[in-house]
Amino acid sequence: MVTMNLAHVSLFSGAMGLDLGLEQAGFHTVVAVEIDAKSQETIGLNAARLNKKLAIFSDIAKVGASDILSATGLKKDEIGLVSGGPPCQPFSTAGKRGTIADPRGSLFRDFLRLVNDLQPRFFVMENVRGLLSAPIRHRPHLARSQSQPLEPDELPGSAFQVILDEFSQIGYSFVYGLLNAADYGVPQTRERVIIIGSRDHENIALPEPTYSSIGLRLPKWRTLRDAWSSLQDPNPQFQPYPESRLRFLRLVPEGGNWRSLPIELREEAMGGAYRSGGGKVGFYRRLTWNKPSPTVTTSPAQKATDMCHPSELRPISVREAARIQGFPDDWIFAGSIADQYRQIGNAVPVGLGYAIGRALQKTIQGQTIHPVEQMELFAV
Repeated sequence: MVTMNLAHVSLFSGAMGLDLGLEQAGFHTVVAVEIDAKSQETIGLNAARLNKKLAIFSDIAKVGASDILSATGLKKDEIGLVSGGPPCQPFSTAGKRGTIADPRGSLFRDFLRLVNDLQPRFFVMENVRGLLSAPIRHRPHLARSQSQPLEPDELPGSAFQVILDEFSQIGYSFVYGLLNAADYGVPQTRERVIIIGSRDHENIALPEPTYSSIGLRLPKWRTLRDAWSSLQDPNPQFQPYPESRLRFLRLVPEGGNWRSLPIELREEAMGGAYRSGGGKVGFYRRLTWNKPSPTVTTSPAQKATDMCHPSELRPISVREAARIQGFPDDWIFAGSIADQYRQIGNAVPVGLGYAIGRALQKTIQGQTIHPVEQMELFAV
């Protein structure tokens, strides 16, 4: 039996990183909505393995509140939480922005619709950092001029303001902020925009950090070594590098990237990217043991998003990537190695989900939680 006010509806569930964290904090996921076939297979495989009753839906545009309530046998007032991250590509700072006008950006409307129709006690919405600065309508930089100033809907942050206004219009109060997963015990520097909303205007708050980069008042950020210390991965699954990449990676030390190569080899190694803009920090990047991992990418073996093992001449394995994200070692990921990498890289770190869930439990239970309390994510 699901505890009153703790039933959780997961939207845009992916591989369920956020959901696993929320469950570890005491919520009970009763519905998962995910259109990606391989992610949906991942959800089904793990639900079956755990003998977990879970209603799984595909296209959020075709799912209504009545479908969810019918599938779970719950009433509106028994839904404690709706969470999810509408697809983030439209809000990314990379490439051409589409924002609210982009069909994927408009999936926010479906998230809003289900929150409004289900009226959960709380909602949690997560997204990429680029959401904070995204305009409703993007004018390419080459098309801008001083004689034609940006319109209000072209201003940075206008899309985010629309999102906040619409949550207000359906009667929710909210808090929001940019959270770094490393501040919550995740061995990875990964920033996500988090919005937490309350139907009843309760005293909600973002989770307080439990780790810090310098380790003075709080324990120091966890490292890649912490993440993998007890990992048993005798036959690591990964996409091998071609010899054309290995030739240069052999010259990159732990913690280095393309800038670690001899000057005379850099342009050859980088090809056309050598003269492009940006820091290009992901090219020929080798991780380091004694710091958190950078953001786990969806393609850790690709040239621009490289995540080479600190001491071996290969990209990080599927299971190593999952450990960085906080997934249990027995969590099953469906599909090819590329499919598994993609699902892991797109996930919200489990530890960040746990921190958000604990912040909500503080409100639900009326308890004061000491800021250094933290679930042990890894056996060290």
